[in-house]
Amino acid sequence: MTGATGAQTPIRLLQLLSLLQTPREWPGSELSERLGVSRRTVRRDVDRLRDLGYPVQASQGALGGYRLVAGKAMPPLVLDDEEAVAIAVGLRAGAGHAVEGVEEASVRALAKLEQVLPARLRHRVSALQTATMPLTSGDGASIAPETLTVMASAAAGHERLRFSYRSGDGTESRRLTEPYRLVSTGRRWYLVAYDIDREDWRTFRVDRVAEPFATGARFVPRELPKGDAAEFIRQSVWRGQQSYDIDVTFAAPAEFVVARLPSALGTVKPLPAPHEHHCRLRGTVTDSLEWLAVRLALTDCDFTAHGPPELLDCLTEMGGRLTRAGATGGGARG
Repeated sequence: MTGATGAQTPIRLLQLLSLLQTPREWPGSELSERLGVSRRTVRRDVDRLRDLGYPVQASQGALGGYRLVAGKAMPPLVLDDEEAVAIAVGLRAGAGHAVEGVEEASVRALAKLEQVLPARLRHRVSALQTATMPLTSGDGASIAPETLTVMASAAAGHERLRFSYRSGDGTESRRLTEPYRLVSTGRRWYLVAYDIDREDWRTFRVDRVAEPFATGARFVPRELPKGDAAEFIRQSVWRGQQSYDIDVTFAAPAEFVVARLPSALGTVKPLPAPHEHHCRLRGTVTDSLEWLAVRLALTDCDFTAHGPPELLDCLTEMGGRLTRAGATGGGARG
């Protein structure tokens, strides 16, 4: 009998933890009734959770009870089926695009969640995503979340990765790599990896990758030759490309503009009085000027471009084209 009771303790602790993660205070009597044990056993189980690092707070009095509070570190979460599906769908919806600010953390979280997700829930997640379509998308090409999670898991587990790759000129090849890191530039995902056959470091645009497969063969990570992965991307992908030093003033507060532009464009700083409701963007970009002009226009506020001259010419030409389009459309309606 003792052995059976002991075997039930881990199951009961998970049930207790699941209840406590609901944002409310649980009276000891209600927990006792839910779990089918005495209040003394509930107190012992709460102590066990505390020993495992879960910050369970107890309040005294007739109406006192237990609740899980914020601690120094986040303990593992216990999710029910609906919660797990909701989180996975949300992460997968955002993972296909290089979402500014949270992109790499989202992929890591998705990889961890899908690793432990039961088959029945993985099927529900896939079905939901297949049946829905986002109204908006990011600036770059969309990518299957499965591609990102396979790559992220292989990089985290130091496992060799094999995949098909299509280069910029359309050449198809098979690659065997030691994946180092996934990097988002705000428009695209890149994989930094050591190419086994070419015996050198390479960067791969993830939207050109097909059929990624973790081989199961482990490797000892090599030292990246050029700082961190982001710096390696900057030096290898943008080497030889035309760059522009941009300088733009916006008739809006800095926080308004920052929320509407990729951070890769540069630094946005507020202007001093009497222009404290304006801000200025300065940075160096390698993107096409046409794309840059459109992004500036999408900030939904007036702005003045001070340079470079090529950007001023592009904005003038684009503004004239839009004006002519509007005038033509008005004439057609008449």
